[in-house]
Amino acid sequence: MSTLAYDGTAMLGRQLRRVRNNPGLMILSQTMPVSMLLFFGYVFGSALAVPGTAYRSFLVPGLLVATAAGGVMTGMFQSAQDVHRGVTDRFRTLPISRAAVPLGQALADLLVTAAGTVPFLLVGLAVGWRVEGSAPAAVGALALLLLFRFACVWIGICLGLLTRSEEAAGQLGGATFLLPLLSSAYIPAEGLPGWLRTVAEWNPISAVATALRELFGNASVPEGAAWPVAHPVAGSLAWCAVLLAVFVPLAVRLHARGER
Repeated sequence: MSTLAYDGTAMLGRQLRRVRNNPGLMILSQTMPVSMLLFFGYVFGSALAVPGTAYRSFLVPGLLVATAAGGVMTGMFQSAQDVHRGVTDRFRTLPISRAAVPLGQALADLLVTAAGTVPFLLVGLAVGWRVEGSAPAAVGALALLLLFRFACVWIGICLGLLTRSEEAAGQLGGATFLLPLLSSAYIPAEGLPGWLRTVAEWNPISAVATALRELFGNASVPEGAAWPVAHPVAGSLAWCAVLLAVFVPLAVRLHARGER
């Protein structure tokens, strides 16, 4: 087994034990999306109309992607916490692969996210959401969702290594809640003003949300949209590839060099 694989597996186990020892975080990560689904679906659902589809069918894929985008906040806080408490400096003194620590963190988050998606989908089915496309397309949608979450966690790891403070990471993490609001996660972007629609459609969340709706068979691709939304699957994969190509090497470099 290679050094990266061996060390990455060890760091993955560390992160999973970290989650086990903090059950409140696991419970919150599962109950928050469900609460938002019930709130938006029943409180706003009666007031919002989406042409050609029920609002809850439109909302469930959007909330899945908005939750995946929360990986920025999760990755940033955990990374900043390790730096602030001196854990990262201790890891730098060990003869391990420099990519192992951030990789283990990202993989552990991926497993926790996959587990947390199951109850959310069950609640979605209970409130009327259905997979109207093929089974392979639905599996592809879930794989795309996890890939996007994986990319978002690496963004958070970079930001956490840069902020180096739990307090700063917490304050900056609050700003990530604005990202889904500037997208088509909750409402169609077609009704937005011209400049705001452009911003929303070039938001990666919009591309991934549209891709999930198309793969689940919940909504068609909007007409006249920007390229990432007009070609949502290709656009989502392109966004994920760009984010990973930028932030994975950057996170490894920041973790390896430390404070200079």
